[in-house]
Amino acid sequence: MASPRPPVDVAGNLLSEIAGELRYVARQPILDLRGHVHGYELLFRSGPDAAFRGDGDLATTTMIDNAVVFGLERLTGSLPAFVNCTAEALTGQLVQVLPPAMTVLEVLEDLEPSPGLIAGCLHLKEAGFRLALDDFTWKPELDPLLALADYVKVDFILSGQAARKDLMRRLRGSPIRLLAEKVETQEDYRRACAEGFTLFQGYYFCRPVLLRNRKIPANRLFQLEILDLLYRDSIDLHRMSRLVKRDAALTYRLLRRVNSPACGMRQEVSSIETALVAIGEENFRRIATLAIASELNAGQPAEILRMAFVRGRFCELAAGRCALDSAEQYLAGLLSLFPAMLQVSMGDLVPALPLRAEIGLALLGKMNEERRLLQWLECHERGDWAACDTVAFSIRVTPERMMRCYAEALIWAEAALHSVI
Repeated sequence: MASPRPPVDVAGNLLSEIAGELRYVARQPILDLRGHVHGYELLFRSGPDAAFRGDGDLATTTMIDNAVVFGLERLTGSLPAFVNCTAEALTGQLVQVLPPAMTVLEVLEDLEPSPGLIAGCLHLKEAGFRLALDDFTWKPELDPLLALADYVKVDFILSGQAARKDLMRRLRGSPIRLLAEKVETQEDYRRACAEGFTLFQGYYFCRPVLLRNRKIPANRLFQLEILDLLYRDSIDLHRMSRLVKRDAALTYRLLRRVNSPACGMRQEVSSIETALVAIGEENFRRIATLAIASELNAGQPAEILRMAFVRGRFCELAAGRCALDSAEQYLAGLLSLFPAMLQVSMGDLVPALPLRAEIGLALLGKMNEERRLLQWLECHERGDWAACDTVAFSIRVTPERMMRCYAEALIWAEAALHSVI
């Protein structure tokens, strides 16, 4: 099967900026009470050795260099960037090349609150930066830093409930925003909300509570049927049109996307049939898949859809480097987050999806060749660089090439998301 064309043309100039410059960068979303992304923590690594040396100054320097070269707004979609900083970064001139309005500087938990550090933080606050105290546990000597902080980040796994309650009491009436880190389950999220946290970091939103034996909602079944048609060798136009017309919102998204300047159409189209004829099957597959994914994610955090787009595009790009089917890998990457969209277990979804047995097993968690790219993504999202390298070398692709695929996927996903919302 031929690989579908992307819905947007990723400019060559953009990719040339990425190539050879950006090594490893992972971004971890920070969500608010409404499920909206408040910002991203950026985790950087300069190369294979940096994963093992634990060189904080090198990691911070590399992060700043990459942010300047690549553009901080591209890494975060113009949302605030939370950046880990060493004492040297906070007391020197290093971080001042970053845009203050977009940057939250994280004061790491192992830094001593020396007079020099406090003075450096005060200077940065006056310059317009915001400060976050990372993995915070209250001690009297930290009060001067607490007085400067805009955010306090608390490790929800390592901290005890009594310590968190005491911190809440101390910060009562303060404008400081409390951020719960490592919130990995819906139960963690509920407890953090109940305790008074308003920002959350962790992948709880991708791990909803799945009801045992819950059926796929009836109004979503026909959208899965559309996916089945899309990924057959030849699209049954008549049957496809009937299915798409059953969903007014999906029809609107498709026609809006086809009529957009990104598609380069010189004439407007008013029906599914004419849209398909005008743009061709391959492009139609991609546009329809994006629209369906957006529809399936209705009512869930938009970050799930963004991650699904990144996963799909990354798997498609990297597949060509390791002898996997690019269209099939694109679909696998996208489908990997369907359980979070529909709140249905993967075990219930796989039988309804248009998949080869090996892809179905990969989505169910079986470690096979078809799962390697998803495995790399999962390690990358956690910032587990050593595990990323292990996967890359197992499929004989350089870590730098994998990162380039990811960086291109990040740009593509932002454009794709704007094209379907």
